[in-house]
Amino acid sequence: MNKTVEILPDLPALVARGLDLILSKLATAIQERGQFSIALSGGSTPKPLYEAIGNQNLPWDKIHVFWGDERYVPADHPDSNELMARRAWLDRVAIPAANIHAVPTLSGNPTVDAAEHEKHLQAFFGSAPGKFPQLDVVLLGMGDDAHTASLFPHTEALSVSDRLVTVGNKDGNPRITFTYPFINAARSVIFLAAGANKRPALAQVFAPAADDFAYPSRLIKPQGELIWLLDQAAGLELKP
Repeated sequence: MNKTVEILPDLPALVARGLDLILSKLATAIQERGQFSIALSGGSTPKPLYEAIGNQNLPWDKIHVFWGDERYVPADHPDSNELMARRAWLDRVAIPAANIHAVPTLSGNPTVDAAEHEKHLQAFFGSAPGKFPQLDVVLLGMGDDAHTASLFPHTEALSVSDRLVTVGNKDGNPRITFTYPFINAARSVIFLAAGANKRPALAQVFAPAADDFAYPSRLIKPQGELIWLLDQAAGLELKP
C-alpha cells in the first residue's frame, strides 16, 4: 500500500485537489484501459467535488459510476446518495444511463438487493465469484465514529470478507455497502475528511495500534494507493 496524507488549507482547496487527482486518474485509466470506474461516497463533503466534475468536458461515455454504499431508500428519497450525485453531477452531463450503476434498493429485502448488485458488479468487471475486481477510484468519507461507506463500528458488515457487497447497519436501519476487501482491491482509494469534529477519529485511525472493529476506517488498506485529503481543521494534529 502506498499511503499519502495531504492537509489542505480549507474545504475549497480540498475539493480542488480531489478534482485534480480524479482527472489525472481518469486520463490514465482511459489511456491504459479504455474506461474509468469510480465509486462515489455520500455525505456533504463530496458534493462540491461532484459539482466540479460536472463542470468538466469529459468523455462521459467512457466513465462508469458506482456507489460505495447506499441508504436503503428509493432513488428519489432525500437521503439517497444516488439522488445527491445525480443533482450535483450526473443529471447535468451527457453520461449514458447504462454507465450509472446504481445500487438496487426496491426489493424490500436488503440481502436480496446486495446479492443482485454483487452479480451486476461481477458481470460488469468479468470477475469470477470470490475474486475482487479493481475499481480505478473509490472515494470515501469518514464519520465522527470512524465509519466509512456503511461499515459502522462493531457491525456484522466488518466481518464479511468473501463478498463484494453486503448489508450494513446504522442504528437498526439497513444500508447496502461495499465490503472492505472490495474497497481494498481498488487502484486508488481517496478519503475526503473535513472539520475539527473528525480529529478524535483520525487520531485512532492513524494510531500505530487500535481496534479495527471500533474504528472501521483502519480496515481500508488498499493494494493500490491510499490518499487522505484533509482540511486544516481535520488534520491539525496529524503529521503527514
